[in-house]
Amino acid sequence: MKAKRNITTASKSIIKKLKDQNKVDDSILTHINNLSIEDLIAVKLELASAHMNSRLYGFDIWKQSNNIVKEALLKFAISTTKSKKDAARFLGLTYIEFKRVSSKYDVDSFFTEDI
Repeated sequence: MKAKRNITTASKSIIKKLKDQNKVDDSILTHINNLSIEDLIAVKLELASAHMNSRLYGFDIWKQSNNIVKEALLKFAISTTKSKKDAARFLGLTYIEFKRVSSKYDVDSFFTEDI
């Protein structure tokens, strides 16, 4: 008999979550797919700062970009691996480090169902 593996991150798709929230559809995803990650970030930043006289969220975007990218990488790793241990390995972190940064960026709350 095959042992049942504990899958802790299965079915945690960022795209599925955003589709469920009606934030993206297949047409938007096709357009996004045609952009480089750098262009996508630049477009998002431009849109976000348009209403604020180009002052983005009142903080130094250059210094905060490292945190923004790390949070995105955590969400991606969780959504594309079968367990948190796999996500940690994917990112090159120990499981303890992974738990610490997951807590710091509160990525688990992103994947919980909205009540």
